[in-house]
Amino acid sequence: MSDAAPSAPDRPEARPLFAVFGATFFIRFAFGITTAIFASYLIGQSQGLGGASLGTVGLVIAMSPIGEFATVLLSGAAADRWGRWPMLLAGMVVAAVLTALVSTTRSAIALGAINLCFGVASGAILASSLALVADASAAGERGFEMGRFDAMNLSGWVLGFAAGLAALTILPNSALGTAFLLSAAVLTAGVLFILLATRGRVRWAEGRPKVPRLLAQALRRPEVWWVTVPWLTIYMLIGTALAFLGSSSGGEGFPRIDLAVLIGGGGILLVFTQPVYGRWSDRFGRIRLLGVGTTGLVVVLFAAGLIAAYGPLPVLLAAAGTGVIAALAYGPAALAALTDLSVSLTRATTMAIYSLTISLGMVLGLVVSTTLYDALGTPGLDLFFGGISATLVALTVLQWRRVRSGELPITTPAR
Repeated sequence: MSDAAPSAPDRPEARPLFAVFGATFFIRFAFGITTAIFASYLIGQSQGLGGASLGTVGLVIAMSPIGEFATVLLSGAAADRWGRWPMLLAGMVVAAVLTALVSTTRSAIALGAINLCFGVASGAILASSLALVADASAAGERGFEMGRFDAMNLSGWVLGFAAGLAALTILPNSALGTAFLLSAAVLTAGVLFILLATRGRVRWAEGRPKVPRLLAQALRRPEVWWVTVPWLTIYMLIGTALAFLGSSSGGEGFPRIDLAVLIGGGGILLVFTQPVYGRWSDRFGRIRLLGVGTTGLVVVLFAAGLIAAYGPLPVLLAAAGTGVIAALAYGPAALAALTDLSVSLTRATTMAIYSLTISLGMVLGLVVSTTLYDALGTPGLDLFFGGISATLVALTVLQWRRVRSGELPITTPAR
């Protein structure tokens, strides 16, 4: 199956999109399971993280985004040169093998090395899959299609994370290795799904520019960086939450199975909201939806701080829930904006810049949050979350000003 999007109006979009969306859910579901249980598996206990183990867990987990950060631009350029589908499949196969290997050891050094290689595969998967969705999306449908991708992406993450939390409740810590084998099986199922959905018509691309030229063409576009940099702050928050939520929940007295149900419900919500928000970004403009998402995220963080101080008052819970629903508008609009700015020749490399940004955000989030917590305790975390909010607001305002001046052409006209 060719990577290039056909120019004819009757292009066969449905099958490649169906293949990518389905595979994305398998991939993120598997990743979510391993993320939820990884810290507990590493330290050999299913709840609570002591000060001595916190740094070790953070360092080992950070190896994956470090590996992604170091290689994802090369992976994106390789997908542009030799084909999106082959790179996606190769990344999934490697990720499945590495995930199975995790079940064989609890050595921090070995798991760190595996995680580093896993990050390389993860970057190849994300860059190639995003490019495939962009290839098959018409100009007026980019928000909607990216919304559908984000629905599968995020719902897979959170449902997998919920399954991982359930595994922490059901399985003794000594048996957590079986959960990694389950994740490897899910990834393998994703590979088979792609091969069946595309009917085996995946082939290598030919005649594409060499990797250095592709990198140069993608990296010298400042408007792409303006769209991707806000993800740095968002994933500083997400990376910290995903890394430690599974192990810390039990220590705080919150029933882990209740948390799994709550997160699973959020995953179902994502399936319905993301395509809607994507469609709205097509109709009303990307920057408006980016503003809605930013406002929602700030409200969530502010409400969470008040809940920590005053308890789960109904008004605070309602504010947090409203903020979550609004925050979900950010993803589809931002991905559609990046697609607006990409060109077919360097599309995977451009999407790799997004992956580069979020992997760096996950590393920085772990480093900054744990450092502030070690130095200041709970006020340090308040400072971390407040800094995330302020930075994201500032970047969104700057984006809006550049859109208004015509320097950032990402806003679609209202229809």
